[in-house]
Amino acid sequence: MIKKLKNLVPGLLLSAFVAMVAVLLNSLIPGDIIGATVMALLVGMAMNPILSRYEGFNDGVNYAGKIILRIGIILMGVNMNFSEVLNVGKYSLFVMIFTMATAFGAGNLIGKMFGMNWKLTNLLAVSTAICGGSAVAAVGPVIKAKDHDVAYAISSTFIFDVLTVVLIPWIGIALGMSNMGYGLWVGTCVNDTSSVVAAGYAFSEFAGNTAVIVKLTRTLFIIPYVLIFSVITERLEAKTEGVNGRTPINFKKIFPYFVVLFLVVVALRSIGFIPSAAIQTLSKTSKFCMVMALSAIGLKTSFGDIKNIGLKPMILGFIVDTLVVLVSMGVQIATGRF
Repeated sequence: MIKKLKNLVPGLLLSAFVAMVAVLLNSLIPGDIIGATVMALLVGMAMNPILSRYEGFNDGVNYAGKIILRIGIILMGVNMNFSEVLNVGKYSLFVMIFTMATAFGAGNLIGKMFGMNWKLTNLLAVSTAICGGSAVAAVGPVIKAKDHDVAYAISSTFIFDVLTVVLIPWIGIALGMSNMGYGLWVGTCVNDTSSVVAAGYAFSEFAGNTAVIVKLTRTLFIIPYVLIFSVITERLEAKTEGVNGRTPINFKKIFPYFVVLFLVVVALRSIGFIPSAAIQTLSKTSKFCMVMALSAIGLKTSFGDIKNIGLKPMILGFIVDTLVVLVSMGVQIATGRF
């Protein structure tokens, strides 16, 4: 046990160091345009040669990319309240059905046309459909995606989010959108949380509050998608291994138990069990865990790996993101919530 812990320490310290550097660098950029998680990914990738040269970091970095990630997702639940989600969700859920169908339907169709592997295609789709980097980081290990695919999907999301933060507030003002309509639009079509905050509050405080709650509602969909992709991965692996017929699904083997703990934390927050003073601390801890996990993913990925993937996935990501932006607005116009 002690030997195992000693093996983890160097990699965990390196991942934590990269995370702190990323947080510091991100704080120097006004408006949180890049976001600490994307910055962590980039800094980690820049330091990839260190990991390649010294194997002693591997165990701890792998641990950070899996276990610390799950801790971050579990603690993310302190940011959510079931009553707020249900209140705004009744307006946003209908829009989300269309945006999610667009993300996965168009994403997989274009992915097949481009000859892309299904894992990267669906990482790009889940990033657009749910919540950017957090969703990619959660689903990636479940489908056993390669680290460079995870890094690519997050990078693609970041580039599009930068454009939306700059353009969407101007579009909303030019179209004369209502505060509620704009908040629903941003909350259902912008990916990363920091980008939702930036784009939402650039319009108005009410729109920003609405956008954030809608975004948190989208985040809850991590749970069913993790379960769905767990089943898909198990089926595909059974097929690859030459198993004939439909064998019973081993839910005990594939079930991601951390999603249960995530729901427990949301429930505890909703009933007021978690003190207000602790919520902010746990929220910051969750964010740092996510930054640390993405630092680890970056450390295991080189810029060469990203370059080798090519432009097609980036084009797919931009097409899907653009379609979701248009579909979200179109549904609101059709339902009179514009």
